[in-house]
Amino acid sequence: MAQAEDSLAETAPAFDNERLPEAKIFNPWIVAIVVTIGTFMEVLDTSIANVALPHIAGGLSASLDEGAWVLTSYLVANAVVLPISGWLSSVMGRKNYYLLSVALFTVFSAACGFAPSLGMLVVFRVLQGLAGGGLQPSVQAILADSFSAQKRGMAMALYTVAILVAPVLGPTAGGWITDNYSWRWIFYINIPIGILCVFLTRIVLQDPPYMRELKAKARKLSVDWTGLSLISLGLASLEIVLDKGQELDWLGSHFIVFFASISLLALTGAVIWELRSKNPVVNLRLLKERNFLFCCLIILGLYAALYAATYLLPLYMQQMMGYTATTSGFALSPAGLFTMLEVPLVGYLLTRGYDPRKMAFAGILVIATSFWWMSSLNLDISEGQIILPRILQVLGVGIITVPISTVIFRFLPKTESSQAAGLYALMRNEGGSLGIALVSTMLQRKSQLHQQILTQHITATNPIVQQTLGAAASAPGNFAQNHYLAMASLYNALQRQATLLAYMDQFRMLGLICLCMVPLIFFLKRPPALKHIELEAH
Repeated sequence: MAQAEDSLAETAPAFDNERLPEAKIFNPWIVAIVVTIGTFMEVLDTSIANVALPHIAGGLSASLDEGAWVLTSYLVANAVVLPISGWLSSVMGRKNYYLLSVALFTVFSAACGFAPSLGMLVVFRVLQGLAGGGLQPSVQAILADSFSAQKRGMAMALYTVAILVAPVLGPTAGGWITDNYSWRWIFYINIPIGILCVFLTRIVLQDPPYMRELKAKARKLSVDWTGLSLISLGLASLEIVLDKGQELDWLGSHFIVFFASISLLALTGAVIWELRSKNPVVNLRLLKERNFLFCCLIILGLYAALYAATYLLPLYMQQMMGYTATTSGFALSPAGLFTMLEVPLVGYLLTRGYDPRKMAFAGILVIATSFWWMSSLNLDISEGQIILPRILQVLGVGIITVPISTVIFRFLPKTESSQAAGLYALMRNEGGSLGIALVSTMLQRKSQLHQQILTQHITATNPIVQQTLGAAASAPGNFAQNHYLAMASLYNALQRQATLLAYMDQFRMLGLICLCMVPLIFFLKRPPALKHIELEAH
């Protein structure tokens, strides 16, 4: 691995710690705020439609299973674009690619709102996902180029606020809009934001000189159509498997087996082809750099746990405690507010030279502690007993995400920042898909297991059974009906307890996943010490 790092270092220098970025017309913080608007809009859209899904299906005369393709189609298209966004940036220029992505995302958001049928809505969601998939990695690459190494931590803190707060606000905003207006407005709200983002981006964003050289060079190269086709087919098939696996009983379904096979063959072929290609559409050789490889693995596990928790908590509040979708969303919203306060502080500590590895280590422990806290929840808790561990969890995510987002680029050639950002974003999104697929499957199976175990205690000699049946026998009315209702009440209580135990198992499992990431921290290299710290704005 050391040889691989040395060979990579020979091709281009690491990120310059002493050289300030090229002079720009606009303050880089203005650039950062403008481009982060687009990211916030796109990340918000990945979760805002979840709550509105029953209304979308009903409004378009479709079943819930058919309506679920509104979510799946977007995720599939998003996954296809993420790894190739770096190549697209090099061909089109980063400014042009970012502008085109925001503009098309806005147009197709409007089209989703006007969709007259489910089929048309799914088509527009695919196009929306293809347009928006490149926004996240583009923004990371823009921030990496716009700020010096001393200030990059604060810049990544701003980006982290957007990608952490948007998924928290999405279900809340989606529920409120759907309840008070129409599901179509969850797409219409993107129109004014997108127009504003396009207008401001045209003014403030400029490609750095090396990007203009890279664009001229990339246009002379032949397109890696084989790699592009294999990656697109493999990731699209994988996303379908992850999204529909639990619903269709995984390998018990011929549909899932078919797409799983396609995904395995296509992705295996893509890895072999891209490693041998002279001009790959996705530069997998970047994984030879140790920090980049282990940062990607940490982010994969981290976002698997975070998205799994984001999936489980609203479900727990609605299924077990009787909350409405909007109320459960409001209960989880305070975590986003605390993130907005915490993340700039984390970025400031990085600018002061604090070791990002120690911060990442602390963040993982905080997240694991929050999952341990959640595993003690019960059916008699108050709303605050859910809010507090969620706040602790999101604070832990902020502590680890900013340092990882900063250190991941420090040992890579500057010309590879777009490719690196695309792979990093892919790991984050696929981690989320894996986490949700895992807990949705294990929740159902653990619930069935606990129900079988608890059923063994429903016997004639059990005091609770005797008490319940005795009360039914002494109640006025039909004896047989009272006996049936008493047994139904016992079974309902058993099901609730079995489901509660299954939720607790999931939170403990997610905590263990976080702890398994701790050893990876020790493989990270510390970024080189900065010779001077600059805290004033450009």
